[in-house]
Amino acid sequence: MAKIKTNYVCQNCGTAAAKWIGRCPACGEWNTFVEEIVDTRPKNDPIFSHQNTATPTSLNQLEHQNEQRIVTGNFEFDRVLGGGLVVGSLSLLGGEPGIGKSTLLLQIALQLPQKVLYVSGEESLGQIKLRADRLGLKSETALFLSETSVERILMQIQHSAAQVVIVDSIQTVYTERVESSPGSVSQVRESAMLLLKYAKENHVPIILIGHITKDGHIAGPKVLEHIVDTVVQFEGDRNYLYRILRPLKNRFGSTHELGIFEMVNEGLREVSNPSELLISQNKDNYSGTAIAATIDGSRPFMLEIQALVSTAAYGTPQRSATGFDSRRMNMLLAVLEKRIGFKLIMKDVFLNIAGGIRIDDPAMDLSVICAILSSDQDLEIDAKTCFAGEVGLTGEIRAVNRIEQRIKEAEKLGFNRIFVSDYNQIPQSANFKIKVSRVKKVTEVFKQLFA
Repeated sequence: MAKIKTNYVCQNCGTAAAKWIGRCPACGEWNTFVEEIVDTRPKNDPIFSHQNTATPTSLNQLEHQNEQRIVTGNFEFDRVLGGGLVVGSLSLLGGEPGIGKSTLLLQIALQLPQKVLYVSGEESLGQIKLRADRLGLKSETALFLSETSVERILMQIQHSAAQVVIVDSIQTVYTERVESSPGSVSQVRESAMLLLKYAKENHVPIILIGHITKDGHIAGPKVLEHIVDTVVQFEGDRNYLYRILRPLKNRFGSTHELGIFEMVNEGLREVSNPSELLISQNKDNYSGTAIAATIDGSRPFMLEIQALVSTAAYGTPQRSATGFDSRRMNMLLAVLEKRIGFKLIMKDVFLNIAGGIRIDDPAMDLSVICAILSSDQDLEIDAKTCFAGEVGLTGEIRAVNRIEQRIKEAEKLGFNRIFVSDYNQIPQSANFKIKVSRVKKVTEVFKQLFA
């Protein structure tokens, strides 16, 4: 069979060229030419015949079918996927090099009772064996293959009758239908399409590992994320022990879930109660620390906010935030200065979320400004006090969602007091043992904390 021809098309104006060009001669844009496949088959090809054309169907004629799922046994991974691997789905797991993508999927492959085919285009079988020995796991049903040709991979999947397939990684495999090198835009797109077709037709779930660029995006064409059913990002700093599994797209479940793992010598360990690990176990009170009652997905947990405010030694004050949006921190500093009257314009402000994780929850605002003020005034905040409230530009404390769940989590962990917005609707029937302080303005919080 003849090779399918390719050409290069400008993604801005559509101009075609026989080879890659740095600047488009038609629109003048740089680096917009992408390799695309040109279908040169005649129109009398059987694929264009009406026999292969699907017919439209009304909703009344469609039958509802529940997705069949394969439970992997890894609770955090199943939580992020919405309850397990959907049969016939194509999932994409992305993350930085060395973050633990291959380790996580190897653990899942060795724990599944189903027949699993683990295909690696980056490591040899000997390297996989060494990693499995380090994890201390064994399996009689898992099969391993070192291959990069998609056609040969599909042949081995069919020959082995695998029920779950893992491909590490999509950027290293190639299809013979395209002449470009592995990892190119056309190779990644066509390889993913072939694997998707096999997964849908044979009802076999396939998990792909994807590389990411220096900007944090999954390498390859953006259409790759559109092709797959689920996109999961593995986040975390390699200098810390904790890893976060965050869904970016999920056709079979919610994208608001969160999975937390801890990197240990035996691999990735599931963290069932992150609050006890992310807050300090030190009973002493220190200035500049405050506890935030946050929620990510359906999981509530407590985070320790650390702030350090000092006089700027070199004239220009520094603003630095780790794990928190620096622009939002600057906004909160402006609120403190304009609405409350604390002059921080000539002081360095450093903010850190303990544990090395990043959470985007507006309810952290109140704990952030309390930690900053505590460090600036060198006043301690009781370690058994926590906060849950969004701060507006006028200095008011706005209501946050699922306040009852946050209060129950704080109560379960032994906190004595929680500050919440007075605008939050809390049922009268709620009987909390923890003291709930309802406040409207930031100034009210400061008076009650540091009176």
